[in-house]
Amino acid sequence: MEWTRRFTDRLRRRAPRQQTGAVAGLREARLLGQDLRHGLHGSGGAAAARRLRRLLDADAVVLADLDGPAAEAGALPPGSDVRAVLDEVFNRGRVLRQPPLVAAPLLVAGDLAGALVVAGDVTGEVAAEDVEELAALVAEALDNAELREARARIAAADLRTLRAQISPHFLHNALAVIAAHIRSDPARARRLLTDFADYLRYSFSTKGDYATVAAELQAIQTYLELQRARFDDRLEVTVRMAPEILPVAIPFLVVQPIVENAVRHGLERKSGRGHIAVSGFGEGALCVIEIEDDGVGMEPELAREILAGGGPEARGVGLANVDRRLRTVYGPEYGLVIETALGSGTRVVVRVPRYKQGVVAE
Repeated sequence: MEWTRRFTDRLRRRAPRQQTGAVAGLREARLLGQDLRHGLHGSGGAAAARRLRRLLDADAVVLADLDGPAAEAGALPPGSDVRAVLDEVFNRGRVLRQPPLVAAPLLVAGDLAGALVVAGDVTGEVAAEDVEELAALVAEALDNAELREARARIAAADLRTLRAQISPHFLHNALAVIAAHIRSDPARARRLLTDFADYLRYSFSTKGDYATVAAELQAIQTYLELQRARFDDRLEVTVRMAPEILPVAIPFLVVQPIVENAVRHGLERKSGRGHIAVSGFGEGALCVIEIEDDGVGMEPELAREILAGGGPEARGVGLANVDRRLRTVYGPEYGLVIETALGSGTRVVVRVPRYKQGVVAE
């Protein structure tokens, strides 16, 4: 990038023994992005201003949003009217040279979001271009921060939606099964009622957006125990989880909706006994969880439609939600994989990194 070449040349001239050209420039760009990960008013705003001041060898730096200064470093020259400079650069929408100040607009995704104001020996043509380039870098960092916040909001909204969609069908059937066992097998009815309470407590937990594989596994086993009672024990369950993945943090309510989908749309429609297997293991740096049933299966085209949020009877709402949340948290390559064929059961695979910055179970 041109801005990197220019200000790394400045770094070489100022401290040739301490900095090494483009590498130093890229490092500063990365650190500036970290400073601004929570926006201009975040905890790193002042650090970003100080970093920009060092890069430009300026007397003072002001980072402003449309409401005015948000972060400052250094001392502005006496009599500096920053507000007037901001008004002017906002009106013009381009670099403003007003010695001893130079200001450049911050254009985030094409929209005016603020300005970078610099004081000192930077009002010449070449130095002012550096201010403009660094303003573009600040705007890019702010854009990335907004994208991260948007992804977090989407993930939180999807989780709220998933909680709201906990199947009334399941709730009704679970209570009916418990009621049916009260006279015939009171001890089992008490156990099932405890399982039901634990399931609801976990599903509506507000501790955070992430849970350990171990916690998800416990919720799955509780859910399947209630379903076994409803199926009069015609449902066979196999659960195998490698110990090394149990502490791995994953998005909350990722596995349970897949298991529920397997029971409702795979096994309920099958006559006779049915089997569902839940397994998990490590695969290098990945945590892999597989949910497989021997139910009625579906056409592969329908599976693709379900992941897109369509399909008949809205049967894919839970799966599409989980797929979207995984891609939001980990990236587009980490969505669900569905292997299925009509009459041949369904296998759903979740692959996620064992460690991901910011993904921590509370």
